[in-house]
Amino acid sequence: MAFDFLKKEHTVAKPGFNRWLVPPAALAIHLCIGMAYGFSVFWLPLSKALGVTAPIACGADIGFFAQVFSSTCDWKISMLGWMYTMFFVLLGISAALWGGWLEHAGPRKAGVVAAICWCGGLLISALGVKTHQIWLMWLGSGVIGGVGLGLGYISPVSTLIKWFPDRRGMATGMAIMGFGGGALVGTPLADALMKKFASPTSVGVWETFVVMAIIYFVFMMAGAFGYRVPPTGWKPAGWTPPVAKSSATMITQNHVHVSKVWGIPQFWLVWLVLCLNVSAGIGVIGIASPMLQEVFGGKLLGLNIGFNDLSVEQKAAIAALAAGFTGLISLFNIGGRFAWAFCSDFFGRKMTYAIFFVLGFVLYVSLPWSAKAGNIPLFVGAVCIILSMYGGGFATVPAYLADLFGTQMVGAIHGRLLTAWATAGILGPVVVNYMREYQLSLGMPKSQVYNTTMYILAGMLVLGLICNLLIRPVAAKHFMTPEELAREKQLAHEKSAADAVASAGSGDLAQIGTGGNPLMIGLAWAAVGIPLIWGITLVLQKSAVLFR
Repeated sequence: MAFDFLKKEHTVAKPGFNRWLVPPAALAIHLCIGMAYGFSVFWLPLSKALGVTAPIACGADIGFFAQVFSSTCDWKISMLGWMYTMFFVLLGISAALWGGWLEHAGPRKAGVVAAICWCGGLLISALGVKTHQIWLMWLGSGVIGGVGLGLGYISPVSTLIKWFPDRRGMATGMAIMGFGGGALVGTPLADALMKKFASPTSVGVWETFVVMAIIYFVFMMAGAFGYRVPPTGWKPAGWTPPVAKSSATMITQNHVHVSKVWGIPQFWLVWLVLCLNVSAGIGVIGIASPMLQEVFGGKLLGLNIGFNDLSVEQKAAIAALAAGFTGLISLFNIGGRFAWAFCSDFFGRKMTYAIFFVLGFVLYVSLPWSAKAGNIPLFVGAVCIILSMYGGGFATVPAYLADLFGTQMVGAIHGRLLTAWATAGILGPVVVNYMREYQLSLGMPKSQVYNTTMYILAGMLVLGLICNLLIRPVAAKHFMTPEELAREKQLAHEKSAADAVASAGSGDLAQIGTGGNPLMIGLAWAAVGIPLIWGITLVLQKSAVLFR
């Protein structure tokens, strides 16, 4: 068959393949789809796509649906913002729907489909901008691209956990760190491209979409073809799987089928743990910039005046400080994904989440106090740590699932769990934004409107802590029988992989995972590391204004 090279059985690693080539392959895909976080960079230019220098307003008699198909007036930013909601709703839905297919098809085929959807969606969006049809953007990047997000996000999870059974948290943390870092690379790239393509007749967005689609397609396809799966029976040299000392151990050696997780209490407890942790964190992300400006006002400039009393020039100055603050918390979001997931290999997943909730509660309730005291460093530091735990929650949860439900179908189970993210993406911003508006309607000063919100978010963390404490090992009745596991391995094309290794000799098994060409390994890491370092450097330069 023409596409046999995409089949899972053709991606089984051979002797001499180094397992450290898999994380950069995952990063290549996650850095591309992570641009979903940075799509807001397009909103302002797109809001004047027709007018170029200033928006062309729609007539008062033009309704919402007429605006969707209109090519004579510019879009409102509120209409463009629906793309962001579509991204994460479709991510959760597609990951849940096709997670089981991914386990059988393998990470390479899933990565290729993700590349086609994400990059194809960008091209459809470019057509939508060119013809000024926002429904094409919603369809292209929102729906089709959202499917690519879901498949791309979960494509490496199961594979990385199987390659790094000795460091599950670290492995998934490296990949998911890339998703958080996608905006750091994509946002300045998009900004530079829009400036290059801008002209008296174009804001440069559709051209930017085309170029980014090409660049991302190359990187994502390279990542997809860099994926390899370990043969059945492989384990790292010198590593022995931990022996369960009792039935109360939180790390199982058995496996749960994805079709059964909806009926297992532990799944729903982890679902709530992730949902509550993400709801609180995403609520802060959404208001970070205005919160800093409105809470401290002139104090950011060394002046003892409120936000409303600032001049236009002074507001512009603190907006620059807020931009640096936003970049700084993005770095902590990214760093936390790796650091906390890495630490979870030593603390254990349940303890790591307990730290998130207890420490998070203390930090959330401290924000109103540090704001009232005018202590900017303490306020900024607390928010940064909060965002590190927000990112750490994403990176730690795949290993948590592998501990509880086994590794055979952890990618599919993770896909279903991501519906918690889709829910949190709605819950967190709704709570924060509506509470802010309610407080303002009561006449409360802007410097105090976030206090009640922080206490509500802290309350979410208390609920999350209770759910986490209730998690116990999965009952034996939920695990697959040996016959069911053998059938699942056959569907996942693992039997043929085991036979191939057996026919080559058991000695070859020990030669997989280590060795390889050091130059190739270095180039693979450089390909993803250099863009990430470039993005981090730019953010550090912008955030430096906070410390001047």
